[in-house]
Amino acid sequence: IGSYLILTAGCTEQDKADWLQGKEEFNFHGFCGYQFDCDGAACKIVKPYKEAKGKPWVMRARFWGHQPQTDIALLEQGFHIAYCDVADMYGADKAVKRWNKLYAKMVKEGFHKKVVLEGMSRGGLIVYNWAAQNTDRVACLYVDAPLCDLFLWPGRDNKKLWNDVLKEWNLKDNQMTEDKGKSIYRLKALAEANIPIISVCGDSDEAVPFEQHMDIIRKRYLELGGTVRVITKLGCGHHPHSLTDPTPIVNFILKYTK
Repeated sequence: IGSYLILTAGCTEQDKADWLQGKEEFNFHGFCGYQFDCDGAACKIVKPYKEAKGKPWVMRARFWGHQPQTDIALLEQGFHIAYCDVADMYGADKAVKRWNKLYAKMVKEGFHKKVVLEGMSRGGLIVYNWAAQNTDRVACLYVDAPLCDLFLWPGRDNKKLWNDVLKEWNLKDNQMTEDKGKSIYRLKALAEANIPIISVCGDSDEAVPFEQHMDIIRKRYLELGGTVRVITKLGCGHHPHSLTDPTPIVNFILKYTK
């Protein structure tokens, strides 16, 4: 990583694709990023110094820039990192449609038709939901301490946030059923499409307990014949996300994006 950080973050005009001309630039750990609007949604894209063959890319869910070591390592491998804001939308169909628009834009601009999905914490909701509705567009999933059950968090007892969930899903309380609120119901479609999953979780996570979320997903996905690898961090809570050395995550992604 260090060898890249000494380079300028400035973006030269010849570096810019036509569709990025005039977009606001920002520095992402020494890489050139752009902010833009996609049908009313705030989006970002960060460019590698040298683009990999086939224009592979990552569509990242919530918490842009948090624990970015995997993103930085993939940029070094020639991936683009893209982001579309779906904060506080709880993986609802409106969030899926927003990601659909960014995906269509990226593919139109020549990016690979199969994208890597990355979701931390609440970002797991949109990652599973989007993947299940777009199985032919997904290379693999990287989920980190992912929230997989809306009935556990925020849960009905948290009336304010539960009402926010219902609002985003455009449902009444009795209409929010398990097949909508639990990611385990997305797994059959993912397994049938042979979409591999890698996950990083702390075994002492109290906010999103591993045993109630990703471990259930892991067991069910294996039963369905899916490919899943879980890296468990001993004694770690919900934070910090990712790995200090993201090599295992990056190698998994590279394996399934060749």
